[in-house]
Amino acid sequence: MLDYEIGRCTRKCAESGEEFKPREAFYSALIPSGAEIQRLDFSESAWKGAPENCLGFWRSVMPDPHAKKVAWAPHDVILDFFVELENQPHKADTRYVLTLLLVRKHLLRLEETETQAGDEVMVLYCPKKESEFRVPVVDPTAERVSEIQNELELLLFSAVE
Repeated sequence: MLDYEIGRCTRKCAESGEEFKPREAFYSALIPSGAEIQRLDFSESAWKGAPENCLGFWRSVMPDPHAKKVAWAPHDVILDFFVELENQPHKADTRYVLTLLLVRKHLLRLEETETQAGDEVMVLYCPKKESEFRVPVVDPTAERVSEIQNELELLLFSAVE
């Protein structure tokens, strides 16, 4: 598996050059650029959908520098919730988005992807649980991703001073 360095948010729109304001929603997209992966950030008004050759995209909100910081729930709680979602097929898109967050936090490691009955499935390893998981790749709409992010935020995050 190859590891890529993905840049942090540029804090400005790749199309208009305007800086994002606190609490302003924006989209980020990952685009292959030679041997590198380029991150482009777009204001909501400039977002026209995923750019051509896009590897992935997500919606975020620019943090307010004066707001309380957000803390994740304990790792065991998050992983237990992840395992619980396996038995809820109607929440497959939630589990997929949570999987991406857990990979980003290094709680899960992507080992490979497989194709099962024509569907792509991620094979992941969890060192903490010493377990392997298979998570179907789901492509939720941008609107659904926003709903999932809000749901996960309510369940797994808390504000701290």
